[in-house]
Amino acid sequence: MATAWFVLAMGADRVHGGNDGYDDDPARHYSWDSTVPQHANLAEGDVIALWDKKRLLGISVIERIDSGTEVKTTYYHRACNKASFKPLKTGDQRWWCATCRERFNDPGTRTRPVTTYRSHHSRAWQDLSGRLTGGQIRALCDKPRSQHAMRPARWEKVHAALLEAGARIPAGITDGARAVIRGGHRTATVETRVGQAAFRQRLLQEQGEACAFSGPAPAAALEAAHLYSYAETGEHHEHGGLLLRRDLHRLFDLGNIAVNPDTATLDLSEGIRSYPMYGQLHGQQLFLRLHPQHRVWLGAHWDKHRPDV
Repeated sequence: MATAWFVLAMGADRVHGGNDGYDDDPARHYSWDSTVPQHANLAEGDVIALWDKKRLLGISVIERIDSGTEVKTTYYHRACNKASFKPLKTGDQRWWCATCRERFNDPGTRTRPVTTYRSHHSRAWQDLSGRLTGGQIRALCDKPRSQHAMRPARWEKVHAALLEAGARIPAGITDGARAVIRGGHRTATVETRVGQAAFRQRLLQEQGEACAFSGPAPAAALEAAHLYSYAETGEHHEHGGLLLRRDLHRLFDLGNIAVNPDTATLDLSEGIRSYPMYGQLHGQQLFLRLHPQHRVWLGAHWDKHRPDV
């Protein structure tokens, strides 16, 4: 069964033991460190669901996790040596201690080395603001009474709850993202495929007579380009293809052309940019609006052919 993680994302208000908080951007990345329970258990390909104690914000799939080290400063109430305190909005005292129930101004400080983590998950992000309440989320967690910032759950249960709540969330978006991320970001194209004609016709109906890279073109000049390895899956995935001119299709397969999944702009290798016909495409926006699943596949292609960018 697939693992989903409910993680608290509350910006500077998301504190653990009286620290300085984290710079979360729910639709793009999530940060934590080795002081957080479950800190080492999240993995690439896991579903990540962000919430703010009151409601769900959205879900995605972890593309990668960056780690590092830093010295962390934490704060504590000098009278009881505990870190369970909150800011006060009124009065002449700044803090209130939940342990000894006193008000105070100047907390003590400690420093310690920690391992830092940041997950990246923008490509498959789906904004589901308010689709689940805090109470519903707690009930879905493996341990409903947990107070931890990171709480595991079964993705199948979460998906079912979202559908019941009326969220239009195709499981294929998340499941497809998990497959390509866990599968090592493989991308390829083969010449002859069962159902290729129907796949191409569907793309023409969805995207019109236009090359995704260069713009309007006769249908006869357009090929259906898979954004994943059809040879490995034997399936034509929804939102798993683009219409491309034959020459651009070939250059895309070779990695001479890639699409930045965050900006939806074209990136051409230096050798190809020297040709005026192709060089003018470098940095240009695509001629269609990308679906989240497109971004997942294009992100896999980008990671393979632009690993250092």
